[in-house]
Amino acid sequence: MSASTSLSFFSSSLFLSSSHNKIPKLTSLSATKPQYPLKSLSISCQVATLPIFSFTGEKIGETYLDLKSAPSETARAVVHRGIITDLQNKRRGTASTLTRGEVRGGGRKPYPQKKTGRARRGSMRSPLRPGGGVIFGPKPRDWSIKINKKEKRLAMSTALSSAASESESVICVEEFGDKFEKPKTKEFIEAMKRWGLDPKEKVMFLMMDVSDNVGLSSRNIGTLRILTPRTLNLFDILNSDKMVLTPDTVDYLNGRYGVDFEGETDEDDDQDETEG
Repeated sequence: MSASTSLSFFSSSLFLSSSHNKIPKLTSLSATKPQYPLKSLSISCQVATLPIFSFTGEKIGETYLDLKSAPSETARAVVHRGIITDLQNKRRGTASTLTRGEVRGGGRKPYPQKKTGRARRGSMRSPLRPGGGVIFGPKPRDWSIKINKKEKRLAMSTALSSAASESESVICVEEFGDKFEKPKTKEFIEAMKRWGLDPKEKVMFLMMDVSDNVGLSSRNIGTLRILTPRTLNLFDILNSDKMVLTPDTVDYLNGRYGVDFEGETDEDDDQDETEG
């Protein structure tokens, strides 16, 4: 797998800016506070041009992604907080162990205190004995953490713009849901090769609607993920080597994560319920 095509935000040029917080040197010891340079925390815009391929693999046009992106100083932190929130909120928190007071048995002293030459025992359910309680073991708890909707949306758009900034990592393909007359994995792999995709690489398809034949034709490809706007998540974006969009999903991403988007939609609540 080529390292240059990875969509990992750690290797993206968006996160490798050399502009860090620089503290000015004090020329003399004085009681006045040092004047720190003011940082602009405004949200920037990342425009990426994507080629549009037909089902046969011919280039038929171009489109663009115009998405919001966090500043280079905070982009890594925003995306990291978003992915940690998604992964931690998936934890069920049902792990549970028994303490020495909850384990069945152990009420009788196993042998006398003295005259045996053995260590003193008050119970057979001591944490030092097999079958005894567990010291400081896990108990059911709530692992969920909160993230603001605007921060979560900014993390998603920053990851998408980082992926689109990599050359030939994101392409657009015309709608092909009706091209498969019957489920056929071999035909789907041939279509991927026509689009310049390696079936051995991690590829993520983002489609507005997945037909039955497309879903059945692609489900046996272990490195492939087909998502819809409802199931779109940070982990699959960062874990993919290539990303395939359709014209409808490009319009959706520009409308939802673009610069002109303001306010909230019902899909925010739907995604929160799905991830929760």
